[in-house]
Amino acid sequence: MGVRPILALLAVLVLPLSGCAASAVPAESAMAVQDARSVPSVVASTPVRTVKITSIKTTDATKGVLTVVGQITPAPVARSRVSLQRWSGARRWEEIGYGVTVGTSITIPRKLPGSIRTYRLSIGAQAPYAAAVSPTARFSHYVYRGIFKKPLLAAGGKGHPQFNVVPVSEGPRRAEAEVLADKAGVVWGDVDSTGCRWVRTWLGNITDGTIRASLLNGNKVVGTVDMKQESETWLNRDILGVNRLRLQIADVKSGYGPIVAVDALLLCTN
Repeated sequence: MGVRPILALLAVLVLPLSGCAASAVPAESAMAVQDARSVPSVVASTPVRTVKITSIKTTDATKGVLTVVGQITPAPVARSRVSLQRWSGARRWEEIGYGVTVGTSITIPRKLPGSIRTYRLSIGAQAPYAAAVSPTARFSHYVYRGIFKKPLLAAGGKGHPQFNVVPVSEGPRRAEAEVLADKAGVVWGDVDSTGCRWVRTWLGNITDGTIRASLLNGNKVVGTVDMKQESETWLNRDILGVNRLRLQIADVKSGYGPIVAVDALLLCTN
């Protein structure tokens, strides 16, 4: 056999094998591309539920009711439980109340003492949705409390002054006192008003003449009113930024000195 027939035979044997090897490469590349594209499509189709606080406010400052309104989308199962959580002093989230949904809405009222805290809403998992929480909201919750909830910082005056806070056994609201002094006398008491923004004071003059009631921030008069014999009135003022509030009663013209009943509240976050 000559050289030419041998070369021809080799060409016939090699070409089919080369064709098989060449066809394998595109097949593997196509499979790799297909797998890479399938991963993002799976991730993108995962359902997501969003929760947000749409309103947070004090709805009853006397009772201390804080109301949080939120929205959950998509709408959960009717009457789903949603937790109202607060960041605690122990540096963790604690549930302080809950409500049930109506459509996409949730409203949770909660009676709480005054505070400045951070809140969020949380809903548990509901297939195909995972559990979800809202962005946080920090809020100053102002609530009325007795002006004497914290002990008097100091008391004094002239003419045998007496600033008698009603004991807790008789006045659990810690809002009542009786103040008195001799004729031409003055009586005052200082209270801790840190964290407070408003004072609401009822005064009853039970002496036989005219007295002057005043609220002071240091030497600055915040508010004042003169009261005639056996009369009553209100002395209410904005005290935002006043940390030490003085309630003072002075005799203007009377036969035996001022005697005044006090019932006062502070609007505070503490």
